[in-house]
Amino acid sequence: MSKVSGRGARSNASGRFEALTVETMDDGWTQEDTDCPPLRTTLAVENARTIITRNTSPDIQFDRSINPYRGCEHGCTYCYARPAHAYMGLSPGIDFESKLFFKPDAATLLSKELNAPRYRCQPIHIGGNTDPYQPVDRETGLTRQVLEVLQRYRHPFTIITKSALIARDADILGEMGKAGLARACVSITTLDRQLARAMEPRAATPVRRLDAISRLADAGCPVTVGFAPVIPGLNDHELEAVLEAAAKAGATSAMYVTLRLPLEIKDLFQEWLADARPDRAARVMSLVRQTRGGKDYDPDWSQRMKGTGPVAQLIATRFKAAIKRYGLDTPKMALDISQFRLPPEARPQMDLFADAFG
Repeated sequence: MSKVSGRGARSNASGRFEALTVETMDDGWTQEDTDCPPLRTTLAVENARTIITRNTSPDIQFDRSINPYRGCEHGCTYCYARPAHAYMGLSPGIDFESKLFFKPDAATLLSKELNAPRYRCQPIHIGGNTDPYQPVDRETGLTRQVLEVLQRYRHPFTIITKSALIARDADILGEMGKAGLARACVSITTLDRQLARAMEPRAATPVRRLDAISRLADAGCPVTVGFAPVIPGLNDHELEAVLEAAAKAGATSAMYVTLRLPLEIKDLFQEWLADARPDRAARVMSLVRQTRGGKDYDPDWSQRMKGTGPVAQLIATRFKAAIKRYGLDTPKMALDISQFRLPPEARPQMDLFADAFG
């Protein structure tokens, strides 16, 4: 196990669907013997046929989502989306944060799907799998293109990120938010810059995320702060401080998710923990297992987001008290699906003829 500069994962084991397992080993050479180039992020095209993904999970509050990217350069060690990279024949480890895919036709595909006669409007969640504001979005502009389509169609949406780049799109989010058509969620796991750098090496600093909350709130977009994941023994003591700081920045609601370690994440997180925080690794994993019935993870839909047992109950009690204390318990207003409409340029020619002469 060796640390790759600027990356969260400590290994790059083959995905679970691969016939052969590839592991790194020490061959006796040292850094003085050869120059090791820095690991650069690559971006490949994913030729998607559709852009709206459907789900039927009973513990998820949306039934459709959009993910302009696959993989995430932020490198969060705990990311629940990592196992999905195995479907691409890649590792959920370092590959996940260094070999990204993007959907260049995302906006075009979205317009096509919204135009379909059978389409029925319900809020779309952006970023349900990986963060829609990848650093490369500064160049591709994919996420803004998707937001522009949703704005033209007056289609309601929610969006989640831990990137300060979301503030770039405050004009769209603010206008849609004031119209009851958008809500944003900014995830802040810690206010400790050193811990954030270790856990989320390429994500925005906590201060920049708080600034993004302020800019979105000032623009008129309702903002939720996500204290996710709560990692017992590592960042759980910051719950109240994070919620207070977010409320002062302009957030009006909050959510949390307790750390979950499905599939490859279990080993990847424990590798990172043993390397980055060896003094508390055993205690953290003990507390995590206490929220999962003694196991590393329990996929039961009825409790996978929050966990069970005294440790999970204490987190829930503290969260409930904190959101009340800091005014983050305001009920979320339902997004307005009644405003959805096809823009003039997307309507059939006969409809335009009828409007002109009818």
